[in-house]
Amino acid sequence: MIGTRGGTTGTAIERLTHGRPAAPVTYTLIAVCCLVFFVGPASGLNPEYGTGDQILMAQRAYFARWGVIPADLFSGNPAALLTPATALFVHGSWLHLLGNVLFLYVFGIMAEERMGRVHYALFYLSCGYLALFGYALAHADSAETLVGASGAISAVLGAFLLLFPKARVTSLFPFLFFLPLRFPAWVVLPFWATLQWLAARQAHQGPGVAYLAHVVGFSLGFLYAWGRFGRTARVKPPATATEGDSQP
Repeated sequence: MIGTRGGTTGTAIERLTHGRPAAPVTYTLIAVCCLVFFVGPASGLNPEYGTGDQILMAQRAYFARWGVIPADLFSGNPAALLTPATALFVHGSWLHLLGNVLFLYVFGIMAEERMGRVHYALFYLSCGYLALFGYALAHADSAETLVGASGAISAVLGAFLLLFPKARVTSLFPFLFFLPLRFPAWVVLPFWATLQWLAARQAHQGPGVAYLAHVVGFSLGFLYAWGRFGRTARVKPPATATEGDSQP
């Protein structure tokens, strides 16, 4: 139901249809996110964290250690400057994890193939760090913890928009009874980014979805792809991707 379908759309898709790994960086990022989640307290799979109130306390301590706390980030503590990097691999729930790795799998494979492995890895980590840092800067007094790869994955979406604007993206819209509709990326992704921006304007400081991190990441990804590739970035044959309705 959700995945990247093959066709005459370039090297990345051709490799996928032949069953060979085409995006080791993307697969590694997904594997690390899953491994970190499985061994952490949020998965509920590690008996070392106990049950009930014990596991809730363990989750709070775990997120506080590895996640971004804006107030700590700007308190002058050097160790806190690492948290926007560690937070990229920490997720708060199964739904949070699955939504993020789904988007990364669908859009990251083609983006990695186009950018190259080393550049893609540096791009992902740098944009993810800056997206979380940007969110923290806008909420500098907040003591709430921010975790997740959504800022980095939003950057992948921004780059994908420039690299593959004619890719056919199948989306499920709840207000249209989840009918699968196919539109080019230049229609779907700006629409998604606009929703994130509108949600960010209405969001209040506190727990919830960090929409502003999505907006910052998407913008950084698009600008990076534009600066590096310019007009030569766009792939002329219409590629195909499939996107679910979950938020990255």
